Amino acid sequence: MSDRPTTVIILAAQRTGVVNPLATRAGVSHKCIAPICGRPLIEWVLDIVSARPNLAEIRISIEPEAQEEVGALLAPYADCGVPITFVDSQPGIVDSVTAAAKDDEGPFVITTADNVLITAEGFELVRDTLTRADATLTLAREKDVRAAHPEGQRNYYKFRDTGVANCNLYGLANRRAFAAAEAFREGGQFMKNRDRMIRAFGLFNIALMALKLVDVKGAMKRIGKRFGLTIEATMFDDGALAIDVDNERT
Repeated sequence: MSDRPTTVIILAAQRTGVVNPLATRAGVSHKCIAPICGRPLIEWVLDIVSARPNLAEIRISIEPEAQEEVGALLAPYADCGVPITFVDSQPGIVDSVTAAAKDDEGPFVITTADNVLITAEGFELVRDTLTRADATLTLAREKDVRAAHPEGQRNYYKFRDTGVANCNLYGLANRRAFAAAEAFREGGQFMKNRDRMIRAFGLFNIALMALKLVDVKGAMKRIGKRFGLTIEATMFDDGALAIDVDNERT
């Protein structure tokens, strides 16, 4: 990765046809403006990312009909020194990321509007990983997640060395790295659909994971080879970073 400014992509769209219970309970039209500790979800994310140095732009991928209402929340960030714009979300994750990336070369840091526990340190760790890898995904060890909140995460990927949970923060160093994003074309909820995992990562790789015959580092190397990329996991010691505040339980 060069020292080019980073473009941040915030995935804020709701799942098509799904009424979010947090939004319903709060009496608001969209999940990303549901209040958490008195503030809309997306503001917690914007507070962190808008304060980071060397950013090109912050792009919020969201449905066109929600842009006016969310746009009303952006006034406090007018002087943050980084343009904040909207991009129409697409039906799938990959297409939404691709649309938000436009024709830029990268690097890109991608997160979600409900990632309210995101930290500046975690953001910078992703950028640091991108200095030596084409793509990165962030993970926290199961023991650290359970220490932060015993019920904060229920889905863990089991490897030879540890169980891990996804932290919903990703990095793509360049356009080549979009090949890795194709793994999420059918949606990222792999734990609920093993067929998706097989199509994305290959049956042999999934078998190695299922039998715990590969550690996290080895799995990333194998997946990277499948896409012709260098992929490295960014491991967080703070297990809270794997917890999305997007339901009553969390």
